[in-house]
Amino acid sequence: MSSKKFTVAVVGATGAVGQEMLKTLAERNFPVGKVTALASSGSVGREVSFGEDEVLKVQDLDKYDFKGTDICLSSAGAKISEAFAPRAAAAGCVVIDNTSHFRMDPDIPLVVPEVNPAAIAQYKKKMIIANPNCSTIQMLVALKPLHDAAKIKRIVVSTYQAVSGAGREAMDELFTQTRAVYVNDQMTKEVFHKQIAFNVIPQIDVFMDDGSTKEEWKMVVETKKILDPKIKVTATAVRVPVFIGHAESVNVEFEGDMSAAKARELLKKAKGVSVVDHKHEDGFVTPAECAGEDSVFVSRIREDSTVDNGLNLWIVSDNLRKGAALNAVQIAEILAKDYL
Repeated sequence: MSSKKFTVAVVGATGAVGQEMLKTLAERNFPVGKVTALASSGSVGREVSFGEDEVLKVQDLDKYDFKGTDICLSSAGAKISEAFAPRAAAAGCVVIDNTSHFRMDPDIPLVVPEVNPAAIAQYKKKMIIANPNCSTIQMLVALKPLHDAAKIKRIVVSTYQAVSGAGREAMDELFTQTRAVYVNDQMTKEVFHKQIAFNVIPQIDVFMDDGSTKEEWKMVVETKKILDPKIKVTATAVRVPVFIGHAESVNVEFEGDMSAAKARELLKKAKGVSVVDHKHEDGFVTPAECAGEDSVFVSRIREDSTVDNGLNLWIVSDNLRKGAALNAVQIAEILAKDYL
């Protein structure tokens, strides 16, 4: 890491991902000279933690002058990013944006550091780097070493996504609905159209013309942009009553030879991956065990006998960390070390 100190802003600092970004910057000893917490005017004056000792007072994003700020980590919603990110970029600040707004812009790199770190170099075109969707990130961290070895033809993925992916209000809704079931209170639905407590919802984001949801579409197009445009991807994204941690059941078909044993060995050596794969009750990882962890965990590695060179994988990761904050901070680390 460079000995230079960087001025960093975190947009959406009062949200679940924004707070995780501040925490991750501190934990990984990012070379921060000064850090500023930014949010909407309604959050101005609130206090957020940075590391063990430092407390930051939230400032107004709309009034903040980005001149002199080196890097901005942003997780405040697509419309907010659309409005502020070009302004920050014009002031010379590199924006690492966690929203969906810039991901498919051909002039903006979409980056998972373990998968396509060289793409970061393209940031100079618009001074913006996009963080992929949380479910895409964890899947591609696990699939990249396998794709390098045997070329993936097709991916069929079903996701089991925690409510924290929909923000703090969604976490509160799961909590209040769960309590309502036990104390026989009225069930209120504000974030999700259907009850989320003791239920699963096969819809994340809006429906599109072909019947897919936008979350499913994101996994398809982001995989093609980051890993390989030739890969065929089909996804079903499901919200489950879990607070933190996305799980995925992934079926992969390869062009070349790929056995479960070979996949296991490749994944054990892969950066950012932890393999926990034993044929007993404690031999796999669940969302409850991955919360707070940086790794993408891969379990249940087994061959699919219905196709040539097919594998099934169970992939689990903390969606607030590797799925959002950690990925953004890792991009910032490469940016600071190699480009700024």
